[in-house]
Amino acid sequence: MAFTNYKYGIGLRNVGSYQVSGHPYITGSTDLGSAGDTTKITFPFVTKSVTLISSGAFGTATTENSFKVSFNDPTTGDVITAAGQHYITLDSEEDSITFEVKCKEIYLTAVTDNPSFQLFASLTNIDISHMYALTGSGLTTGDGS
Repeated sequence: MAFTNYKYGIGLRNVGSYQVSGHPYITGSTDLGSAGDTTKITFPFVTKSVTLISSGAFGTATTENSFKVSFNDPTTGDVITAAGQHYITLDSEEDSITFEVKCKEIYLTAVTDNPSFQLFASLTNIDISHMYALTGSGLTTGDGS
């Protein structure tokens, strides 16, 4: 059986795209805005993993640094990200989480005023135009019960 039309290359279902070391991507902010504000972070390539750190006000110790992380916009009416509790909350300084996940964007929603964060992502060579929307159970459906 010949695979004459098959082209091996970079892609979402290509194991090699995730086995190699990723390109580093680092960003952060000292002010995500007021409680309830949502910030969208769009990556230049599909991620291999994402690490978020609640950094507090740089240079000052505080426990008043809290934000939620989600893969869909919690402010849109067509998804139930917030109502279904489809998010993770980082609620103290130096609280962190690593997601081993392919995605093209994440959303950070301030719980307290002016939370700070640091982000490190390991990026593949896969263009974000190839990434599908992250939907379904645990992301945009279900009531969190």
